[in-house]
Amino acid sequence: MRTVIIGTGYVGLTTGVALAYVGQDVTCVDVNPEVVERLSRGEPTIHEPGLEELLHLAKDELSFTGEIPPLEGDVVVVIAVGTPSKENGEADMAYVDTAAKQIAARIEPGATVVIVNKSTVPIGSARHVDAIVRRTLSERGVEARVAVASNPEFLAEGRAVRDSLYPDRIVVGADDDYAIETLRKLYRPLLEQAFEPPAGTPRPDRMPLPPFITTTATSAELTKYAANSFLATKISFINEFAGLAEKVGADVTQVARAIGLDDRIGPRFLHAGIGWGGSCFGKDTRAILATAAGYDYAMPLVQAAVNVNYQQRVKIVEKLQEHLKVLRGTTIGVLGLAFKGDTDDLRDAPALTLVRELAERGAHVRAYDPIAMPAAEKLSPALPATLTADAIDLARDCDAIVIATDWNEFRALDLAAIKNAMRGEVVVDARNWLDADDVRSHDLRYVGVGR
Repeated sequence: MRTVIIGTGYVGLTTGVALAYVGQDVTCVDVNPEVVERLSRGEPTIHEPGLEELLHLAKDELSFTGEIPPLEGDVVVVIAVGTPSKENGEADMAYVDTAAKQIAARIEPGATVVIVNKSTVPIGSARHVDAIVRRTLSERGVEARVAVASNPEFLAEGRAVRDSLYPDRIVVGADDDYAIETLRKLYRPLLEQAFEPPAGTPRPDRMPLPPFITTTATSAELTKYAANSFLATKISFINEFAGLAEKVGADVTQVARAIGLDDRIGPRFLHAGIGWGGSCFGKDTRAILATAAGYDYAMPLVQAAVNVNYQQRVKIVEKLQEHLKVLRGTTIGVLGLAFKGDTDDLRDAPALTLVRELAERGAHVRAYDPIAMPAAEKLSPALPATLTADAIDLARDCDAIVIATDWNEFRALDLAAIKNAMRGEVVVDARNWLDADDVRSHDLRYVGVGR
């Protein structure tokens, strides 16, 4: 099936590459010529495990261009552009609106086009996009069959290729039966898992076939916000219990494991630490709170999840102050800058809040990340930290070190070398990522979260 995807960020690129890999004819569109050139060479523009392999394997069904091709015959067009937050928290629809107008300008007479909102968009966006397209077609005097559907993504950065190939579910919201059946056909290889898994991203053991869930467009749009708000709340929940665990002398990692074995709760997103960040949770919780406010409806649970999350970042600074007493004049090493492991994304990264809070309190900050250093260098001088070559270099003359990102590399730290390089002895594990006994065996003072 001919598919055009507008936008090559995490959602657009991984979706396009996955669909091409399973046999669909995919054209990805991006306005940045450098991005188009790099992707055309098979060079990933984002760090995502398995992406480079899939780009190579899918190259015969995949092309990249800087403009939308003529839309003729039967075609699916996926909008996967950014929807950044406005100052009031609402999602900014400017890029979506532009994409809708450009799509309408490229639709040929007699074409049958299913337009898919893949971006996380405000409630009512399917109807909004439909109106833009129909108005533009009318101005052009072009008759074509057009249907707009909402098809939210549920990808997690760091595992976006895996989530694209092996989804938990596929949700399609539309009032047009043709649109629903077209998208069912588009996703059939994924629904039936009728493809050979790539070596670098194997199919999960005993994976059930993903359900194809049809809803109204409004319900699909709300589903995305509900999913992200729930996961954000789950992280804030365990972080709130981590604070209580410290008061009463419990270990929150043991608590999380015990409650996670309850299949009504599940183990994922029950990891206490520095809190959530990234491009989705913060943006989407702000957006749904803004939506609710527009209806004069309070959402205290979601608001509490946001408040707890911000406080968690500050608590890491307070832990450092508790053990060092005075932060002014100290040198603090921050291991990890990306908002989580297996990505180079710095958007709303807790580590960046940590760096800025420490600098404001007079500490000198040194930072290192295995992948996100190029992205961090672009933030300079706004990022008040000295970037280092590796973890050992970072540790030199540090009074304390913070594990701020859950990179596997940090689980294999040479703690003896770290100890020898440091001036102090405090290791704050803001991800509960290290073996506490192993850290202590190297004469370092281990400080976890809720442990």
